[in-house]
Amino acid sequence: MDYMSSSFDICIRGSGVVGSTLALLLARQRLRVALVGHPAPATDVRAFALNAHSREILSELRCWPEPPHATAVQSMQVWGDAGGQVQFQAPTLNGLTHIVDVPALEQMLSQAVHFQTEIQRFDSAPEATLTVVCEGRNSQTRKELGVSYNSMPYAQHALATRVQCDKPHRQQALQWFSRSQGELDILALLPLGGNAGQEAAVVWSLPSARALALEQSAADDVAQALSQASQQVLGHLKIIAPIQVWPLQLAQALQWSGHFDNGRSWVLAGDAAHSVHPLAGMGLNLGLADVSELASVLKERETSAYWRPLDDPYFLRRYERARKAGMQATWLACDGLQRLFNHPNPMLQSLRNWGLNGFNQIAPLKQWAMQMAMH
Repeated sequence: MDYMSSSFDICIRGSGVVGSTLALLLARQRLRVALVGHPAPATDVRAFALNAHSREILSELRCWPEPPHATAVQSMQVWGDAGGQVQFQAPTLNGLTHIVDVPALEQMLSQAVHFQTEIQRFDSAPEATLTVVCEGRNSQTRKELGVSYNSMPYAQHALATRVQCDKPHRQQALQWFSRSQGELDILALLPLGGNAGQEAAVVWSLPSARALALEQSAADDVAQALSQASQQVLGHLKIIAPIQVWPLQLAQALQWSGHFDNGRSWVLAGDAAHSVHPLAGMGLNLGLADVSELASVLKERETSAYWRPLDDPYFLRRYERARKAGMQATWLACDGLQRLFNHPNPMLQSLRNWGLNGFNQIAPLKQWAMQMAMH
């Protein structure tokens, strides 16, 4: 088939995890998909915390990495900034969540795209009935469309790297809320390398000036700071990967769908549509939930809505309403926790740590919170 001379059903702008997953989901519906972008070099040091729903999506596409590239989290411990603690234990061997190596996941998705005949890669966007924008939070297409992106920057940057630990992590995810010189930082150590691993991914939300200073520091100095911030729970930490830093924000596009000047339709997904604080590890889960919902809505064309075109406003508005409603709880929880621990009032500090300890004693509430996060 001459793809260059034929129009596509779907054009996906952005070939990261979210865009590639959507391309594979839609190709299974026998839609012709143009995927804009090519696989990036495997230099990303991040690891994603993926919940059960995300695992189901990727497993169905046969793109779920095998151990040691996907480590089940069997327990999680969180420390407050003044003695508060909460622990979670996985109800099954499937774990609370999985910590997935980004390069390994991207490689599997890239290979799956390569062998899917309904998907064609492009350097620039061709004509298509419907365009899905998955370009990330700095989406150029969204800017060109003039879509309002309501953004509330946090006075924080995230620092990501990987460390070798003196002690095995035993499939624990660890998190500390701390205050230093009156400013909040949130450190997470996420287990990598399988059940016997001693490697961890670091996501450290810091005051912006400190994060940028650490980015320029020697690896040994960063390792010392991390070891101190983690209270030596996993012993001394050794930096084994580059350090990456980026600004944090809470953001959401006001409009998730619309039309180009030529009348063709577009819709936003993933970080192009929304962004949350990484403290709960929900960012990619929200993006995968977006594309799962969009693929499910468009699949109705195979049955009850067979007469509707791909770009029918019925589909696009239904997708937008469902996802805005679906992510509201996560949006409020992530922002609420960041604000709660960022407040300097000593009385509020005591209250939030009392709340952590109280929450830790209420088994039904903990069970409900785990189920919400896992699915």
